[in-house]
Amino acid sequence: MRDNLQQRACDLAVYIIDNQSTVRGAAKEFGISKSTVHKDLSERLPHYNRSLYQQVKAVLEQNKAERHIRGGLATREKYRQRER
Repeated sequence: MRDNLQQRACDLAVYIIDNQSTVRGAAKEFGISKSTVHKDLSERLPHYNRSLYQQVKAVLEQNKAERHIRGGLATREKYRQRER
């Protein structure tokens, strides 16, 4: 069981780094919850692979800084669809 958790945490990190993905996108791709992704990356991964954790942390911090922009774009698109 422990090996599966370690492998999943590493796979999630690699996926997020390679695709510049969000937690939500990774959760959808792997078929698990956002909470599980977050727990794997923030609590488990630092114990298994510190360097990979630092890389994924940088991507997630960038996503966090940009999320207000993505939210605004989604809202704008929502209301554009209603006008048509």
